[in-house]
Amino acid sequence: MNLHNAEFVISSTAIADCPRDGLPQVAFAGKSNVGKSSVINRVLQRKNFARVGEAPGKTTHINYFRIDQKLYLVDLPGYGYAKVSKAEKDRWGKLMEAYFASGLIDYGVMIVDARHKPTANDMTMAEWFKNSGKPFVIVANKLDKLRKRDIEPNLALIRQTLELPETVEIIAFSAEKGDGRDALVGILQSVAGDA
Repeated sequence: MNLHNAEFVISSTAIADCPRDGLPQVAFAGKSNVGKSSVINRVLQRKNFARVGEAPGKTTHINYFRIDQKLYLVDLPGYGYAKVSKAEKDRWGKLMEAYFASGLIDYGVMIVDARHKPTANDMTMAEWFKNSGKPFVIVANKLDKLRKRDIEPNLALIRQTLELPETVEIIAFSAEKGDGRDALVGILQSVAGDA
């Protein structure tokens, strides 16, 4: 799969607009300030492909990127911090719920901050992924900001807090340095049937 062959397809505000052409959909979700766009950019080795927002909460729609005509990276709205109205947050929540209920998701990538215990919002998102019945992985981003000795305990805390089954892998990741990229690319290749 050629990750450089990536194109933006649609920014969807309604589930009815989401592509249903049979290509696998890999949904990326994470808190507003967790570096979701940076993770996507690192995976694709593109600088500003998924826009990196100065202010958290820039992704307000479901953004679809088609990769090499083999799968979609689906960038879901960030949750948590964003300085937006309650009505807008509710709209995002409904959009996310509708996406998870739609059955469109084939694989989930949930991004958390490797430095911190997951939040209540992270726990809710993990439940959505578990309830989807689809496989998912946790990407613990911002690894470069952790001391080596803190990595294992922090990953264990993430697993425990999110009540993850052993089958759910946690990838220690740095969008800044590239740690964990190969593991995540390998997952995308297997979802695309390219492994």
